[in-house]
Amino acid sequence: MFFAPVIRRSPYVARSAAPADFALQRFMQSTLANPGTSVSQDDKTVTLQIDVPGLSREQLNVTIEGQQVRLASVEGAPRQVQRAWELADEIDASASSAKLENGVLTLVLAKVVPESRATQLTIG
Repeated sequence: MFFAPVIRRSPYVARSAAPADFALQRFMQSTLANPGTSVSQDDKTVTLQIDVPGLSREQLNVTIEGQQVRLASVEGAPRQVQRAWELADEIDASASSAKLENGVLTLVLAKVVPESRATQLTIG
């Protein structure tokens, strides 16, 4: 006799969550797969803490493009690291910062403040 686990979902699942919430959940789940990573966020920033023992500042490259953050070690580094994250909000690279201390890289990523593109038309 074989036993298989059954996963049941409630038929009344709330679907009113914003797409940004789903993106954040996907982001958090991807970091759980990487045990050396922790994530926290507030209204203005997302903070990533990544364990990169044995690597120096010169051996790491952090690239920010839109909503994506990429971390890679340079060629010839004693350890190869390649990770990427996609955030729910766009990131302001000029207001973001990175700090390496005791083998932990801390990225403080500033969110781009959305600007309204609404224009008012005069009625003639």
